Amino acid sequence: MIAGRDLVKKFEAFPALDGVSFEFEDGEIFGIIGHNGAGKTTLLKIIAGLIAPTSGSLRVNEIDVVNDPTALKAMLGYLPEESRLYETMTAENYLAFFGEIYGLSPQEITVRSRQLFAALSLEPNGKKLGEFSKGMKRKAAIARSLIHDPKFLVYDEATSGLDPMTSRFIADYLRTLRKEGKTIVLSAHNLYQVEAICDKVMILKRGKVVAFGSMKELREQFGSLTYTIFFSIGNPDRLVGHTKTYRQEEGLYVCDAESMEELNESTSLIAEVGGRVEKIESKYPSLEEMLLRIGK
Repeated sequence: MIAGRDLVKKFEAFPALDGVSFEFEDGEIFGIIGHNGAGKTTLLKIIAGLIAPTSGSLRVNEIDVVNDPTALKAMLGYLPEESRLYETMTAENYLAFFGEIYGLSPQEITVRSRQLFAALSLEPNGKKLGEFSKGMKRKAAIARSLIHDPKFLVYDEATSGLDPMTSRFIADYLRTLRKEGKTIVLSAHNLYQVEAICDKVMILKRGKVVAFGSMKELREQFGSLTYTIFFSIGNPDRLVGHTKTYRQEEGLYVCDAESMEELNESTSLIAEVGGRVEKIESKYPSLEEMLLRIGK
């Protein structure tokens, strides 16, 4: 279990984090989102043991990260937002360098490197890292974070700035790592990916937690199921004078309903004016809509 209690981080008088608490289980993916300046990167660095909080406690299983951050390093894989690589090195030498730092034997490094290159669909072919594309560099950085087979991963914007195909590949790879039993904490601007892969999500605003829980719990907190009704009508003039607001999409007329009662009222009204309901779509509020409601 990973648990933070009343974490505060001040830079001079500025509170980057102000009483942040959370708890999640091993083998989960935990997403941290918020607008720029919300405190995401600061929290990730504290969780990774890279900076100390001003006050508060943090435990990663049996490790007290605040009082003994070095104890975390053997089981931690950290990926910063920017992939700062040693660009004159080949990918093979790059992983070997970090493998040696973690005390791996040459044989272990060779096996792990081959496994990671295959898993990440990365074919370095002896090229220097400076010759890699942005997506290949990100994959090399991920491989470096995994060379020592850590159980706990902290990733800051793992897919930032990547093309859609590479971004989706990495998101799918994070799911694979979770299946292998790894615990992952990540931040991301791609809110769709956070919704798709995270078991729990925290929303930060100006250093404070404004929401925390599973996607189901967040959806219940921010609003219930809503409905979009698509319908056709022979004489659109018959809609004039009704209080319901309609728009046109995909060659059909569309209206929204915020409840089942409103849905029934809307479909009845459509039938009364000679329309025909073609389809009804239901949805919960997305993370993007939640952030918009929270504001900056």
